[in-house]
Parts: sequence; C-alpha cells; structure tokens
Amino acid sequence: MESIDLLVLRNARDWLAAGERVMLVTVARTWGSSPRPVGSMMALRNDGRVVGSVSGGCIEDDLIHRHTTAYGGTGLPQARPQLVRYGVSAEEAHRFGLPCGGTLELILEFEPDLAALQQLLGRLDQGQLMRRKLDIETGRTSLESTATPDEFIFDGRRMVSTLGPGYRMLLIGAGALAEYVATMAQFNGFQVTLCDPRPQYLESWSVAGVQRIQDMPDDVVRAFAPDVRSCVIALSHDPKLDDLALLEALRGPAFYIGAIGSRRNSESRRARLIEHFGETQESLQRLRGPIGIYIGSKTPPEIAVSVMAEVLAAKNAVALPAELAVSHAKQLQDRRRRA
Repeated sequence: MESIDLLVLRNARDWLAAGERVMLVTVARTWGSSPRPVGSMMALRNDGRVVGSVSGGCIEDDLIHRHTTAYGGTGLPQARPQLVRYGVSAEEAHRFGLPCGGTLELILEFEPDLAALQQLLGRLDQGQLMRRKLDIETGRTSLESTATPDEFIFDGRRMVSTLGPGYRMLLIGAGALAEYVATMAQFNGFQVTLCDPRPQYLESWSVAGVQRIQDMPDDVVRAFAPDVRSCVIALSHDPKLDDLALLEALRGPAFYIGAIGSRRNSESRRARLIEHFGETQESLQRLRGPIGIYIGSKTPPEIAVSVMAEVLAAKNAVALPAELAVSHAKQLQDRRRRA
C-alpha cells in the first residue's frame, strides 16, 4: 500500500493518459477545525470517480455535482485554477459536515498537465523529494528537487507543495512482533523491507507485500540507503544483528531509528556502542530505546501498536510528552512501588 498522495497523482496521470477529463483538488487553507490538513489532495474524473479526500465526504459530493452533473454531463470545464471556500457560515458547515466553525479553501486545477505529472511521478519513483509550484493566476506549474520536506505553502497566489516517495520501513528480525509492526505499517502507507540472516526465521514469515532479505543487517541498511522518509527498527534482540545496523542507520537522515528492548538492554546497547565503536551520548541522541509509547502493552500486537504510534508521531513531527515514553513511565512506576 502506498501513500494517498501518490495514489491521487498516479490516478490523475492514468486518467489523463486515457483521454479522460480530470480535476486535481488541493486543500489550500483551513480555519478552525478541519477534517483534512492543508496539502491534502483528491483527483476527480468527469464521470464522478474520485481518488483521495479533502473532507469527510460531503464536500466531495458537492464537487462531483458541481463539476459533472451541473455541466450537463459534458465533463469538467477547462479554465485556470480556481479557489473555492466551504463552511464560511454555520449553515454551510452543517450542510457539508464540517466540524463546528470549520472552514476550508480548495484549489481546483482543471486538466493538469499530463507531461508534468509524468515527470513528477518519474522522479518520485526514483526516490527524489520534489517541490511542485503552481501559479494560481496563470495555471503554470514548475518542479524542482529539494533536500528538505518543507511544509505546504499557499499565499493566495502561489501554491508550493513538497512531495516525496512513499515512506519506507526497514525491520531487522523476523519475529512475531515484526509481523504485527509490518502489517500496521503497510496499512499506514509504508513500503516495508524485512532483514534477517537467519533462514529459519524468514521461512516462517507470513505477512504478504513485504520485501524479505536474508543478509547481514548492516549491509542491508547500506543498500537500503535510508532517507528522510525512512525508518529503521531493530527487533531481533540480538546485538550481533542490531548494533552494527543501528550504527549504519545513524549515519543517514532517517526520521526514526530505534530498537526493541528493556531499559536495561537499551542502556547496555548504548554502553556497547560507546565503548567499542567510539560513539558518544550526543551521537546516539537519535537512537530510540526502549521504543514505543507507554500503554501498558504486554503482547506482540499491543507492543506493535505502541511502536507504530511512536513512529507515526515522529513521521508527523509531533513531539510527544515525556510521560508517554516507556522509560519515563516505568521509572514512575518504580518510584510508586518503593513509596
């Protein structure tokens, strides 16, 4: 399963290539509560077929009506991009199912340029992070590579959106926990790769859609080449597999690097990396462990929920309160027991 942005762009490209008329819709600005964040996209075909979402469904229904049925079945009108706003009044917010006080502004692109979409998707498929610019007054778009996943920008005249390849996850260790994490990651749009040099573990793997590699994890990390949309998670509990792989991952810009284990195991891991590999507390700041948020999890599926929640928070640049950290929560428990 890939990210919804890529699905929207691929469908828009395919529909245009097949001679269909297409409108690309982007959430440009929001006020108050909004069902979808800025930058969210959907593609609308002239026969009413939709991929993606800009709201909970009611606005999509209105767009379909306005740009198919309302035009006598002739398809989407050709024009420069337009701005439309929903939910300005309480009555409209109620009609379109927006939260109380919610308002959103949409950019409608009629007949986006097929060649530009093909070029954009080609570069995304090569693993490049791309910045797409749209001039609202002229409808002209431009593309450029970027190294930083900048936030969506709209100033009333120009839209700038940063688009990247799908998020990737590398798991080390093919145990039961890895199967649950892989399943949840795929549901959240990650491309999952599993590494384990132990054939007996790989042979029992049962999750479809995961690339499996039987090789030493540090070599796999180098070949994986983690980028800003990648995460590396060690789940083997074996220092011979985890340590070197984590060191390799820390050399790159992955947004999340962590390893399963107790507080004692995590402290021992850091001590080993400092003593034997010349690392420092500062160089290991990005290494997470114990991983996950504290929800009192005991079983593999519960631990996977905990881990995936922390991964998604990091992906979405959400700073979690210290109280949710596993180590912090367990320290508080220890103090209560001693009190």
